[in-house]
Amino acid sequence: LLCGPGPGNAHPRVLSAMSLPQIGHLDPYFLKMMEEIKTLLRYAYQTKNEFTVPVSATGSAAMEACICNLVEPGEKILVGINGYFGHRMVDMASRYGAEIVTINKPWGEVFTFQK
Repeated sequence: LLCGPGPGNAHPRVLSAMSLPQIGHLDPYFLKMMEEIKTLLRYAYQTKNEFTVPVSATGSAAMEACICNLVEPGEKILVGINGYFGHRMVDMASRYGAEIVTINKPWGEVFTFQK
């Protein structure tokens, strides 16, 4: 369910499910459901990585979670900038002390391995 700027017309089945009592993040049912979701995500992304997890947040939050867990101060990181989110990644990486190398393309253009 994507709850972006509205109005968003949710299907009645979704509204019904949202009216059910919530379960806690340590509830055994939640843990079982999370494992099922992780399994399906690994299938969807064709990976066997056990650390595949859904992030209940924006794409920017997921990007920051990756950067803060993978980048150590002084490590070099290459960021391709061809729009807003490349600049956002530079900002995030700089907060974690990364040595940032950028390559730039105009909006809508793609990067190649040769670059």
